[in-house]
Amino acid sequence: MTKTAKNNFLFLTLGMLTLGFSCTKVSDEPAFDTQPQIELLSISMDTVLQFVHPINLKVKYKDGDGDLGNGDPDVNSIFFQDQRLEKEDSYYLAPLAPEAAKISIEGVLDVEIAPPFLLGNGSTEKTTFELYLVDRAGNKSNVIQTEVITILKE
Repeated sequence: MTKTAKNNFLFLTLGMLTLGFSCTKVSDEPAFDTQPQIELLSISMDTVLQFVHPINLKVKYKDGDGDLGNGDPDVNSIFFQDQRLEKEDSYYLAPLAPEAAKISIEGVLDVEIAPPFLLGNGSTEKTTFELYLVDRAGNKSNVIQTEVITILKE
């Protein structure tokens, strides 16, 4: 065998070994629980003027099967509730991963809550907001709560 043939054989063998190691199967097990998990990272402000200042939240999420959000804009996935009110509000969330993919995902959502308003006749009110997500399989995340928000009259 010539020196060139030996070098080619060596490079081919090393190439095949490298390819073999790089093609190992990734586990089918999700990296996270398939029930979404969320964590409140930050809130824009704790005192707002009614009808003026929205409340911006940074929310960290993890989902083991990547089915957060929905391709149908009529299906809402983000739910939050002003604790002064009986009913929660819900909003659309676009898919955070391709809908056919079954992958573990994590990231940060920027959630903007419309400027709150006073419910009574006073010049100030306090409230908190609770927020959770629901994935396409119907799994509800844990519920997070903001710190106390003070709403001031204009």
